[in-house]
Amino acid sequence: MNKIMAEETDNKVTQLRKGILELAVLAVLYRQTHYGYSLVRSLANPKAVEIKEGTVYPILSRLDREGLVRSAWVESNQGPPRKYYELTAAGRSVCESLQAEFRRLVLLVESAGAEPETQPDLQSKKKIVIRRKKNE
Repeated sequence: MNKIMAEETDNKVTQLRKGILELAVLAVLYRQTHYGYSLVRSLANPKAVEIKEGTVYPILSRLDREGLVRSAWVESNQGPPRKYYELTAAGRSVCESLQAEFRRLVLLVESAGAEPETQPDLQSKKKIVIRRKKNE
């Protein structure tokens, strides 16, 4: 693969990850409130994509501006106050819609990449002949 194609592929992967990561953030917050670092830890999976804090905070900030999450500072016994995030009613609705759409897209990709069903043997089928009347 040449350098230009590699860069284009990297860009496509980045865009794909951004959208899916936003959905993952919404899905985690759908279950419970989190502060930023706890959210990153809940997304962390050794078998999955590596998630960095610096990637999640801009998403949380944007979701907050869009009214999909709300945030509040909460005092902590273990250090400085933490900013907790929770989904709003609109955020819950968007999360549900995006998850349903994501499932449909996954099915589309899986079915598109599946082996096509074997085509019927057209040679062994009876042929239908259509004859047209000649115009007089």
